[in-house]
Amino acid sequence: MRKIITLTFIALLLFSCANDDNYVPIATDLDIDLKNLLTDVSEEKGLAYFILPQSDDYLNIPQDPLNPITKEKVDLGKLLMHETATGGKPKINEMKSTYSCASCHQAAAGFSSGLRQGIGECGVGFGTNGNGRVINTNVPVDSVDIQPLRSPTVLNVAYQDVMLWNGQFGGTGTNAGTESNWTNIQENFLGFQGVEVQAIKGQGVHRIMIDEDFVNTFEYKAMFDAAFGDVAESERYSTKNAALAIAAYERTLLANKSPWQDWLKGDYNAMSDVEKRGAITFFGKAKCYECHTGPALNDKSFHAFGMGDFDNSDKALVLDTEGFEAVKKGRGGFTKKPEDNYKFKTPTLYNLIDNGFYGHGATFTSVKDVIVYKNNGIPQSTEVVEENLATQFGNIDLTDQEIDDLTVFIENSLQDTDLTRYVPETLNSGFCFPTNDVQSQSDLGCN
Repeated sequence: MRKIITLTFIALLLFSCANDDNYVPIATDLDIDLKNLLTDVSEEKGLAYFILPQSDDYLNIPQDPLNPITKEKVDLGKLLMHETATGGKPKINEMKSTYSCASCHQAAAGFSSGLRQGIGECGVGFGTNGNGRVINTNVPVDSVDIQPLRSPTVLNVAYQDVMLWNGQFGGTGTNAGTESNWTNIQENFLGFQGVEVQAIKGQGVHRIMIDEDFVNTFEYKAMFDAAFGDVAESERYSTKNAALAIAAYERTLLANKSPWQDWLKGDYNAMSDVEKRGAITFFGKAKCYECHTGPALNDKSFHAFGMGDFDNSDKALVLDTEGFEAVKKGRGGFTKKPEDNYKFKTPTLYNLIDNGFYGHGATFTSVKDVIVYKNNGIPQSTEVVEENLATQFGNIDLTDQEIDDLTVFIENSLQDTDLTRYVPETLNSGFCFPTNDVQSQSDLGCN
């Protein structure tokens, strides 16, 4: 009888603890080892060094001093990013209002495209996460807005000061001293950081039209007035201000609900033992942290890992073959410095699993394949000179178990599964989004 009472008491105690709002998970040896490792690799800054702020904590989100984040800008930018009515400057008139910025940067694909090559104008369909979008075969190929590199995510871009794989967008910080290479990027001279410059430049490149007529036609005037009330009305409804609103919104796109972030904040049950072992490998033997560090797990540098490009596959379309030679050289194609050739900007690792394509040329279709590739150290591209290759390439010697653990950590622990919180419910235009052609309307349930 006493034994039954004792067991009942223990069961009640455990049930009570598990349902107690004040219950604090107990750190295991793996947790302690990982915490100690993070202290070492963060120059004694500890776990806080890796924590992302909340998306409405504007004061703690990195921002451009020339474009302070405000709720009014974020609210406006959220709509403009997804608004297919902005697709107002197409080469093919029938494509008008069928695409948006989010066509290649949408939440279902981790704010990337869900394709090897993102397709803006002249794309048809959407699928489930952008994976069903294809080129409209009824239009001239040279009218298709298709990217020469894999569309990078805009998740966690607040932790970058330059944009694109080669970092050419941005007039401060990392790009200081590169002014002689801004001939075709006059927007850099405005003094904005990369997120803002890309939002300005991208409207022209990707045939987006946001002007006073758009503002009035689709009833965005009140939102522009709220966001830019300090700007003269004659200059308020402009491409530039639209870009600043989009950039402010993009800076709030943070993967701060991932299991890794929860673990950093003290929930030791947020990750499994396998994920914790993977994290220990990540911040230890694999040396991933040497490039992937800080809250967004990326640095502001460029590295060569010899990954392949679009021109070595029949699965990609290269429209500008002459310009593509510079694109393939990454940072070197922009700076014109041989030592920068074939080096590409370090991407954030959050929500990689949502997209399905990896590397600047999207030559990998699984996270594990990328890890195995870096572990083996055999370049896909024969054009990359050996002295430019990253020192970690082929020099980490991971076991099969370590590769498996590391894969699970990156795929599971770094995935924020609630990115739809950043997506509007409807647009002022009432149009389907993030794409709005007939097939997309069917795929997205808009009709």
